[in-house]
Amino acid sequence: MMTLQDFAKQRHFLVCVDSDGCAMDTMDVKHIRCFGPCLVREWGLEAWSGPLLKRWNEINLYSMTRGINRFKGLAMALTEIDKRYTRISGVAELAAWAGSAPELSNAALAEAVKTARGPALAKALAWSKAVNAAIGALPESEKNPFPGVAAALAAAHAAADVAVVSSANREAVEEEWARCRLLGSVDVLCCQDAGSKAACIAQLKEKGYAPDHILMVGDAPGDQAAAEKNSVYFYPILVQHEAESWAGFIKTALPALTNGCYAACQDEQNKAFRRNLGMPTARS
Repeated sequence: MMTLQDFAKQRHFLVCVDSDGCAMDTMDVKHIRCFGPCLVREWGLEAWSGPLLKRWNEINLYSMTRGINRFKGLAMALTEIDKRYTRISGVAELAAWAGSAPELSNAALAEAVKTARGPALAKALAWSKAVNAAIGALPESEKNPFPGVAAALAAAHAAADVAVVSSANREAVEEEWARCRLLGSVDVLCCQDAGSKAACIAQLKEKGYAPDHILMVGDAPGDQAAAEKNSVYFYPILVQHEAESWAGFIKTALPALTNGCYAACQDEQNKAFRRNLGMPTARS
């Protein structure tokens, strides 16, 4: 599959699509089966597992922090746990690292562990590695696209260039999309190795698209922010309403984009997105 560096504009319009939690139904299972349970095990929080797992999912799936970096989400959760349930030794050090480190990865955390004053950074690294192992053990049958994605991508590809814009590992995205037979409707993969989502959209714009000819399709506030940073349109895939969202993409969003009238519906799309994640919207 073509990389961003080799890709050249072919059509007047561009549709960018996020992967996890947007096109692929993988985000919920990863947090519910891997991230949250590994948190409980690593910090021995079994006595409070019910409310803690619910809160983990609220932070990472069902609120305006959906899609937050794993270490930022971990710092948020552990800070709350330290205040409400039981002391978490070194949590302030972890929160400081997550809030200021230029790179939030296992490799960067491993370096920080070398000079850590408390145990939280080392435990966070052990947790992250356990999460990766748990995700790797998930059966392929639980990593599938949402209903309607294949048809929506085919419709998009008939009218526009299509780019996957994801912060996930390129090899994982390529494997999942190939296995699910989605790559035939994709022109270019822009993944973790290509930079942030905002940076990828910026580089795609440089291929010659007008900003009002680009639509970012995503499920998280980070996707919306990446679109807004580049002054391009955003179409939300609403969590727990994914099939309806993809049907709406075919019926309304894609025609609005190609007919030059998407601006008229952008405000309402943004309001629906914020409402769905529990964020009040300003009265019109």
